[in-house]
Amino acid sequence: MEYRVLGSTGLKVSSFVLGTGTFGFWGNNTKKECEPILDEALAAGVNLIDTADVYSSGQAEEILGELLKGRREDILLATKGGFPMGSGPNQSGSSKYWIKRAVEDSLRRLQTDYIDLYQLHLPDVHTDIEETLDALTDLVREGKIRYIGTSNFQAWQVTEAQWTSERKNVARFVSEQSPYSILNRSIEFDLLAATAKYGIGVLVWSPLSGGLLTGKYRFGESYSSDSRAATFAGSLKSVVDPNREENRTKFEIIAKLQTLADEAGLTLPHLAMAFTQSHPSITSAIIGARTIEQLQETLKGSDVRLSNDVLDAIDAIVPPGVTLDAMEKGWTPDWLQADKRRING
Repeated sequence: MEYRVLGSTGLKVSSFVLGTGTFGFWGNNTKKECEPILDEALAAGVNLIDTADVYSSGQAEEILGELLKGRREDILLATKGGFPMGSGPNQSGSSKYWIKRAVEDSLRRLQTDYIDLYQLHLPDVHTDIEETLDALTDLVREGKIRYIGTSNFQAWQVTEAQWTSERKNVARFVSEQSPYSILNRSIEFDLLAATAKYGIGVLVWSPLSGGLLTGKYRFGESYSSDSRAATFAGSLKSVVDPNREENRTKFEIIAKLQTLADEAGLTLPHLAMAFTQSHPSITSAIIGARTIEQLQETLKGSDVRLSNDVLDAIDAIVPPGVTLDAMEKGWTPDWLQADKRRING
């Protein structure tokens, strides 16, 4: 396992990060089901575990808190907050009121005194970033958070936050967590230039594009009953469904990538994971697994690195900055809503 410095912090993190979106009723319901996955990741050298309060409505954090007893000091623990955690009008977002409450709730569920990296799960367009940074600075000074980061931010939001931290002399975001894969290269357009400018580490989620780059889906063929396409409904199911005509072009591109992987002597997932490791602005890729077998297979590719010839071939199939997988955006910006795009609302 390779270790890379997270931005300009000096903190060394594994190039693969274990994501826990499958911990809890979203995937594996019990501590017993999740423990082998955590153990396997730690044994492979993963030292950063990423979770969020919203994962299985807090159950993921609760399970992780139980599993980390006795070995909390051996790992770096990251969590996120901002998505709704209840029906109340103030049970989401990045206001000072909610952030302080959300952090306390996460600390309780995780059974820890501190969070190594606390991340805003998505931008809050209704709260001034200055208020958010003031609240996070208080929590850093109290020792409840060591580093702060963002997730799903746009380049201009990253820049605004950095300027605010400098102007107000408050805590600074040191990381950004964004979707990135061969099928979703949108962050290459300007976000990665912004993070490089300000010395921000980048953790990428969905490096296998929701399972599309595992190679198990083929256009016109049925998917297995235990696949994500079968398990999840809504947008994910429609995006990976190989029987939808709208997905034909995407699956044709995946077939080309499969051929390239074969020629390079790699599996498609290993090619896809190695792609995320090739960009100099990327610190780590977050991997999630519902079964130990899935995790083991992904971890086998942790030391795979792609030659320039292979990277050039990928660029020829999916050009830099292009997004083919519309589902993997993270969030829909407020300014894309109809009433924000039309003079007459």
